[in-house]
Amino acid sequence: MKFILYLACLLSMPVFPQSVKTFLIFGGKSGWIGQKLMTIVKEKGYNAISAESRLENRESVEAEIKRINPDYIVNTAGVTGVPNVDWCEGHKQETIRANIIGALTIADIGFKHNIPVINVGTGCIYEYDEKHPLHSGIGFKESEEPNFDGSFYSFTKIMLDKLLLTYPNVLNLRLRMPISDDLHPRNFITKISKYNKVVNIPNSMSILSDLLPLIPEMAERNLRGNYNFVNPGVISHNEILELYKRYINPEFVYRNFSVEEQNQILKAKRSNNELDATKLLVEFPHIPHIKTSIIHVFERMKTSLNA
Repeated sequence: MKFILYLACLLSMPVFPQSVKTFLIFGGKSGWIGQKLMTIVKEKGYNAISAESRLENRESVEAEIKRINPDYIVNTAGVTGVPNVDWCEGHKQETIRANIIGALTIADIGFKHNIPVINVGTGCIYEYDEKHPLHSGIGFKESEEPNFDGSFYSFTKIMLDKLLLTYPNVLNLRLRMPISDDLHPRNFITKISKYNKVVNIPNSMSILSDLLPLIPEMAERNLRGNYNFVNPGVISHNEILELYKRYINPEFVYRNFSVEEQNQILKAKRSNNELDATKLLVEFPHIPHIKTSIIHVFERMKTSLNA
């Protein structure tokens, strides 16, 4: 009888869930990708806190991290330049302060306090070469030496990429030409639709609705090091703009010019490459090919615009 009463007592006791893990997101307050990630993290049932401190101030960054004591830190902050990376050519000190010193500050403080750090970086540190020819399908692997420093922005990202490898607590995600389901000014689709002329070169790109939701799981899996954070395959500017005409604006007209002609009107060169997504696909084999996923992006965009 006592055993039955004891068992009944146990069964009636409330079951408390495990503590919810917290992500502290730098760039979550005003950054395009940071804000999207804040929403995703919350939707997945985690705590998401937008960092208030600025990367340039190590003391305030460390004080905030110590106060919140997050399970994971994500850095989506940094400088790409407005309206584009040409801005970095004339603001080199500001670019270094944000893209190297600030990002390393977060990695270093995370290491000091034994907190995993996820850095949202860039894959614009390579360009097609003899070993990775255009249209070959041979992409750059994470282990290969970066070969593009034609812009100061990419130069700083190469330095950061190398330095972050010295921190065993860091996962570095190499994003490229990010694409979203809306016509936000930072969306790669929106950007090229505003250009007078575009180059017609296939590139690796990142569809955010496919990739950003993977970040919390990558954190939970304790993944580390560099990952090419792109959809498998490549797609050209012309292919994207043809879809833009089909789904968004049938009257849209675009023109092409060569890379040499593009370089004449820009302060800095642009990276064009294919990144090998094999390492990411081993962890997440369901990530769709870029040419499949981009169709769904435009379908959702059209539905949203017509709503």
